[in-house]
Amino acid sequence: MIYLDYQATTPLAPEVRDAMLRWLDGPDGVGFGNPHSAHAMGRQAAAAVELARDRVAALLPPGGKVIFTSGATEAINTVLRGSKGDVLTFAAEHAAVLDCKPAVEAQGRKFEILPVKSGGRADLVELRKAAAKRTAIIAAMLVNNEIGAINPMGDIVAIAREAGALVLCDAVQGYGRMTIPGAADFIAVSAHKIHGPKGIGALWMRDGLKLDPLLSGGGQEGGLRSGTLSPALCAGFGAAAKLASERMQEDARHVEALWTIARAAFADWTLNGADEARWHGNLNLRLPGLDVARLMSECRDICFSAGSACASGSGRPSHVLKAIGLDSSASKSSIRLGFGRYTTPDQIEDAAERLNAAAAAQVVK
Repeated sequence: MIYLDYQATTPLAPEVRDAMLRWLDGPDGVGFGNPHSAHAMGRQAAAAVELARDRVAALLPPGGKVIFTSGATEAINTVLRGSKGDVLTFAAEHAAVLDCKPAVEAQGRKFEILPVKSGGRADLVELRKAAAKRTAIIAAMLVNNEIGAINPMGDIVAIAREAGALVLCDAVQGYGRMTIPGAADFIAVSAHKIHGPKGIGALWMRDGLKLDPLLSGGGQEGGLRSGTLSPALCAGFGAAAKLASERMQEDARHVEALWTIARAAFADWTLNGADEARWHGNLNLRLPGLDVARLMSECRDICFSAGSACASGSGRPSHVLKAIGLDSSASKSSIRLGFGRYTTPDQIEDAAERLNAAAAAQVVK
């Protein structure tokens, strides 16, 4: 099996698995304590959670706090639904942002979706026009999950400041891979995109800011996110963040080498989104006349995506590809290949040879 779907999720790092095992101990161990309990086992678990929090925070700007969540989707919802005032965002954002529109509007607030440029980056001209004193939140992703486009977060923040707005940065695809811009007010991240476990993410929020909680209960996480934390998941996230920090440059060099091989191997395909201002671990390509469902069936031991994994099986064309100007036919003839730390050059070359052969057999030139 060749795994080329790193935007959907990443393989669990062995170091992360090892870090989690202690906190999964059964009745004969000491790692199953509730981190919110005052006894010795609870305090041990709490210490593991706080170490993990520090490690996750080390890849984020100073001057804020990390709130553990079930994932980036919860973090994003907490900001958009728990804030005040109107929301501005972009047509290529993740569904976790865009699908908050009904809930925000039900609160009597405006939720406006702005266009992006053909490469997938935010249209700053349209943002400047739309931003107004009533705007409370501007939501923008750092790296697009479908086409890898990197947004100009510094410019977006500057426009927000002029309008008196706060900025929510969806940093899921950039966290652990590049430096996170320090000017955002809220940052959403997820463990399983950096070789950590699924089921845990975090919201970083700048000191002094407040949100209404989504969940009511025991008041954990400073009253913003009630519910018992999993020491194992937190420890895994912390270990993944520490490893990402130590390997960031090495991983980036590896991804660049894989990108060069992949671009040459798929020379006959058209790249979706910008070549520059892009995370090169994301290769979104199209081939006119391609039947992607058939390609996936014929190459079933190669794991790749027909678009965003979140929308797979819906039958709808990618909203991101539509946002950059592709019609339904072009969108449906597109595939997304994602690679990273544990991908080898041989795997890229093998997958390319087989995908190209299968595509050539069905596409009449």
